[in-house]
Amino acid sequence: MRTETGSAPASSALGAKFLRTRALSEALVRPLSDADATIQSMDDASPAKWHLAHTTWFFETFVLRDHLPGYALFDARWPFLFNSYYEAEGQRHARPRRGMLSRPTLDEIRAWRAHVDAALADALPDLPPAAQALVLLGCNHEEQHQELLLTDILHHFSVNPLEPAVWQGAPKVPVAMPGPIGWIAGLEGLVAVGVEPMAARPDDGFAFDCEGPRHQALLTPHALADRTVTNGEWAGFIADGGYRDPRHWLSDGWAWVQKESVEAPLYWRREGEVWTRFGLDGRRPVDPAAPVTHVSFFEADAYASWAGARLPTEFEWEAAAAAHDPAGGNQLDAAGPVEPRPSAGGPAFFGDVWEWTGSAYRPYPGFRPAAGAVGEYNGKFMSGQFVLRGSSCATPRGHSRASYRNFFYPHQRWQFTGVRLAKDL
Repeated sequence: MRTETGSAPASSALGAKFLRTRALSEALVRPLSDADATIQSMDDASPAKWHLAHTTWFFETFVLRDHLPGYALFDARWPFLFNSYYEAEGQRHARPRRGMLSRPTLDEIRAWRAHVDAALADALPDLPPAAQALVLLGCNHEEQHQELLLTDILHHFSVNPLEPAVWQGAPKVPVAMPGPIGWIAGLEGLVAVGVEPMAARPDDGFAFDCEGPRHQALLTPHALADRTVTNGEWAGFIADGGYRDPRHWLSDGWAWVQKESVEAPLYWRREGEVWTRFGLDGRRPVDPAAPVTHVSFFEADAYASWAGARLPTEFEWEAAAAAHDPAGGNQLDAAGPVEPRPSAGGPAFFGDVWEWTGSAYRPYPGFRPAAGAVGEYNGKFMSGQFVLRGSSCATPRGHSRASYRNFFYPHQRWQFTGVRLAKDL
């Protein structure tokens, strides 16, 4: 992972972003006990305590250790525990065993965070531009982990038979169902997608390396849905036997449905004649007007087939989303029980749910990973995953943009993932 920004931002603005980012992470885990923050409910999820520690390790390792002469590690044993997958940084604790780390405690991790925050804030004005660019990269990296914090906490609590709420949610107000999906004619012909090299846009902010180089893509006549699929529409797919009809499913998807006995989105449960869902505010009835979420690529593709449509390509999506505000919509502003919300006008291209595309996560023409350990983040994962676009209710506001490429394996669905349909014209 690297920044594509051409020059380091002013240290005062960067310092404010750093402190704001670090404070939000602390707020997200404030309701948790040490035990809550230690458990790991599946290999794909990490303990909340580990997220707090790993993001701190990033700043201590790549900024303070490498760019602040004389800096001594807070605890020389901890990099082994909290390195994620950076081979250049050496051996590390096995990912599936992160939940076994009862020590260090949550309070000890918080003390480490405070130590690193103070050291970095003090050093920031005098750091060279390359180090300041790493701080900006670290802030964006931590914003990614803030979303993972919320989705991992949700999964951890969902496996507890008590199904406890992390936060108390506001009373639900009935909202009218949106009208039928409308269709937006997409751009045709050659369109420019991705981000320019940093030399061509020195003041254009941050982007991850996998978002470039900017290049041309050929779009054939198509249309995109003017909103994402709702829970009510998904319930119709279930009622029509969508999970039991192999005609709609890719071969791997049908094998996954059969093996895992999947019959509804993750966290849904039928109680009598009513579907309920588990969220950060506990178990509640499914809101039929809200965007469906926690569905895999396999489910998204099957629904599109059932609906007589398809998933958009990532370039069709980007070309359409470029005219929309990436900081708009229902995104993360403060700690709380986030979830996709109904919208009378239908969701825009940003907020509520990440939108599955039919595009494999592969490098753009001319892509080259950065040198050194930070170059390991994106390029090495360009195999077997699919691209999602937009942002979700758990994405920190301001983190995403039209060129942003999120990516997950086709069976994964513990993220706030949803579906926007497309069709050929």
